[in-house]
Amino acid sequence: MSTPNLDGSAPVDALHSEPASTDSAATEAAAASPAAAMDSGPDIDREALDQLYADFAAENLNPLWTQLSDLMPMTPEPKAVAHVWRWSTLYPLAERAGDLVPVGRGGERRAIALANPGLGGAPYVSSTLWAAIQYLGPKETAPEHRHSQNAFRFVIEGEGVWTVVNGDPVAMRRGDFLLTPGWNFHGHYNESEAPMAWIDGLDIPFVHYMDTSFFEFGSERVTDEATPDISRAERLWAYPGLRPLSGLDAHTNSPIHAYRWEYTDKALAEQLLLEDEGQPATIEPGHAAVRYSNPTTGGDVMPTLRAQFHRFRADASSRTRRDVGSSVWQVFEGAGTVTLGDEQTELGKGDLFVVPSWVPYSIQAGAEGIDLFEFSDAPIVERLSFNRTFIEGVTP
Repeated sequence: MSTPNLDGSAPVDALHSEPASTDSAATEAAAASPAAAMDSGPDIDREALDQLYADFAAENLNPLWTQLSDLMPMTPEPKAVAHVWRWSTLYPLAERAGDLVPVGRGGERRAIALANPGLGGAPYVSSTLWAAIQYLGPKETAPEHRHSQNAFRFVIEGEGVWTVVNGDPVAMRRGDFLLTPGWNFHGHYNESEAPMAWIDGLDIPFVHYMDTSFFEFGSERVTDEATPDISRAERLWAYPGLRPLSGLDAHTNSPIHAYRWEYTDKALAEQLLLEDEGQPATIEPGHAAVRYSNPTTGGDVMPTLRAQFHRFRADASSRTRRDVGSSVWQVFEGAGTVTLGDEQTELGKGDLFVVPSWVPYSIQAGAEGIDLFEFSDAPIVERLSFNRTFIEGVTP
């Protein structure tokens, strides 16, 4: 018996049912793919059918009944797979690249993309997201450019680099989340005697598939090599609950160029303290979380990327959940385990993992707790009303 779809419509196999056939091959084909029954059975003129398919191909046509299971699966079937990358492996490789590969016009950035094993070698961490480790050596400058793609930086360790966003120098330090929205000129320069690495996140695959990409070179270095402790954008915008009257219009992207670790850390710590006092502050027992937001809209920092930060107390865990859309996580501090599908993996500082669409996952903190940065394509999914979440033990 067929079960109705969640939207109340008839299931695919009900829409394409056929009379029972005694032909075992046809029965097996129909079981494997309900639509396959449409061109199976003893009464089918196979020669004429083969000619029909050849004529379709000659005219660049493709019949739905041979493609339905691929085009409209019962649940999401991402080509991307869940995967974990070790910081202890990534960082030494980035160091080697720093010794061998110069930064400058041409490649523009010494950025090493995380290539999902399920995507055939494409430099994408998921079907919509791009993630990379970027490495800048002592006194190096990555020249300015701009592009349609939205981007951010998250710093796992180190300092001494400034990123210049539309002429505004922004210090990059451990735990900081920094924005480079689409079509903003940006470059990086290292004033220190030590190298620095961070992760980049972009919507490159989504922009690529949509055929909406533009790119433009900027300054050969950066337009402002000052090293202020606080950027101009922060001076204007980064005061909790306060908004300048000179900027009351809604901005597509957040005008804050840097979300500083000291505030993220404090917000998470206070959630757990409130939980200790019996107040409703955490999203699960022992699980504090915040979302970086656009102060002009209250929404996500950029139209295609969501960023959040999670803190788990010692031995706390999340419920198993599935989400439509993909997410990428990095361990900022602490240790624990992540369960992706049926596989459980140990996590340590700097490790990254990807959760493709509808893959079940859960997180378990170790004896000292765990902090994780997360980014996702949720704004795209939600704007198109494709969002759906299942949380184990929670009634829909």
